[in-house]
Amino acid sequence: MGEFALGQPVPRFEDPRLLRGGGRYVDDMVLPRMVFGHVLRSPHAHARIRSIDTRAAKQMPGILAVLTGADWKASGWGDLPAAGGMKRPGGLPSYKPRFPALVEDRVRWVGDYVAFVVAETKNQAMDAAERIEVEYEPLPAIASTERAVARGTPRVWDDCPDNICFVHEVGDKAAVEAAVARADRIVKRRIVINRVTAAAMEPRGAIGDYNPAEDRYTCYTVLQRTHAYRADLAQMIGVPEARIRVVAGDIGGSFGMKSAVYNEVALCLLASKQLGRPVKWTSTRSEAFLSDAQARDHVTEAELALDRDGHFLAFRTKTIAAVGAYAQAASNVFVMNLGTLAGVYRTPAMHAEVTAVFSNTNPMRPYRGNGRPEFAYVIERMVDEAAAEIGIDPVELRRRNTIPPEAMPFKTGLIFTYDCGEFAKNLNLGLELADTAGFERRRAESQGRGKLRGLGLSNTIERAAAGGFEAAELRFDRGGTVTVIAGSITQGMGHETIYKQLVCDRLGLRPDQVHYVQGDTEKVAIGEGSGGSRTATLGGSAVYLATERIVDKAKTIAAHLLEAAEADIDFKEGVFAIAGTDRTLSLADIAGAAWEPQSLPDGMEPGLVASAAFAAKQQN
Repeated sequence: MGEFALGQPVPRFEDPRLLRGGGRYVDDMVLPRMVFGHVLRSPHAHARIRSIDTRAAKQMPGILAVLTGADWKASGWGDLPAAGGMKRPGGLPSYKPRFPALVEDRVRWVGDYVAFVVAETKNQAMDAAERIEVEYEPLPAIASTERAVARGTPRVWDDCPDNICFVHEVGDKAAVEAAVARADRIVKRRIVINRVTAAAMEPRGAIGDYNPAEDRYTCYTVLQRTHAYRADLAQMIGVPEARIRVVAGDIGGSFGMKSAVYNEVALCLLASKQLGRPVKWTSTRSEAFLSDAQARDHVTEAELALDRDGHFLAFRTKTIAAVGAYAQAASNVFVMNLGTLAGVYRTPAMHAEVTAVFSNTNPMRPYRGNGRPEFAYVIERMVDEAAAEIGIDPVELRRRNTIPPEAMPFKTGLIFTYDCGEFAKNLNLGLELADTAGFERRRAESQGRGKLRGLGLSNTIERAAAGGFEAAELRFDRGGTVTVIAGSITQGMGHETIYKQLVCDRLGLRPDQVHYVQGDTEKVAIGEGSGGSRTATLGGSAVYLATERIVDKAKTIAAHLLEAAEADIDFKEGVFAIAGTDRTLSLADIAGAAWEPQSLPDGMEPGLVASAAFAAKQQN
């Protein structure tokens, strides 16, 4: 096994560059003749815009443009993408309000987009924004997710009188009703999960650069999915995807928050087209709290039914979930993880209902687990509450209801089917490693020092690599160095290390022989990007398949050069050899020969290049 083989602990290859300040983030970029943008945001949660006077702002030093909602409308560009595919009560499609990059007549959250100022310097743009005179007529607002559906609550959207974006149900409602009716004990709780913001180390930023000679747009920004980003921008602008280039440099964290297009990206591109100069915008930390998509914000009524021996009979939940002021792209994806409510327990009947509501708050997007932590918390909290109410050890209650290995594959009754799992074994190992047997002694010691010590237990499960595919390409040069071109985007997760170690293991190379490329639609043919804990599974599998194809082609070339049957060629640790002999060729030798047509078998294309895409047959 080589030093860099799979399973071997290796230092992350990307870290030295980043730790020495060698990272290149979007705010580090300086393009020739670049200018700067600043967004004027709403100070009101809900208000009608009576008038906007930009004359004084336009007279300020260095000001190049002041765009308002009227200018956005006049551009003919479309709205930001919205989430769809769900249903409202009565089977109607989910409500999808328009989401222009700048509003025209009404703001719907503190931080909504009122105007975009472009100047020679960032400070000039910020100063001019303060000179824009906006007359607001404040309107009643609703900031509570739970009260958004109450009678008499202010409407966020006039043509959505109940503030309901969509309602989604899964499970067997009738079976739950029957099980609850015969239960010996029913435990009910109201569980509130607060709203959060990502607060990534690197705030959002963007540079828009329009090339009039080619009629092409280049967008440098922070994101998770370059090709999806390009598709969304193409739809907004109304041009083919081929006329848009999306580039992501180093990214300082995302956690889902940077997963889709934001208003500022479109505004930078529009301003660049109008001014003929690159336009940069970078969020401040305080601005991030007003404009970044947020997450969580659920209120759940949960009900767990048990028999007299503490076995689960039924579990049902009703959740009111926030989508914020707009139904942004992917704001509804969390419901795909409702199956997490099943946990690792054998519950015969389950039903879950989610009502997603509008409120005068930041729009929502996926964030760190995208529903999985919320729903896992609900079931685990309910198990603890049931144990306390019954008077049984919470560990014992879990053991009585854990799915045994022999039940696999196990249909939970709530979306997911588990193909494997030794949950009781995992629980016991966790208890052993945590030294729960010695907990009371440690608690007594803490009390003696005036400290409180508690013991928590969570028996959660979550799926990974859900949906879609991932792609990768491997390209060898004449000297035997390979470039790995990946469709995923790292935001600090160590993708370069993952892929390099995989390639080194499969092809017998050193890390310095492997070059890594990501995050540029001009260099990466296709990719789904990062999210949902998918990179190692889907992206790694795509890289693995590409290495297999490299080896297959290289073996054919080796057999031709060594004048042997392909079946007699062995490959190990970067060397091809005729079995049982000392006649060998290195992978570097093959890579060089691959670009010499006279060295190849008849009909073989020159080059040592392979691409692959991988999609899981069954989501786990």
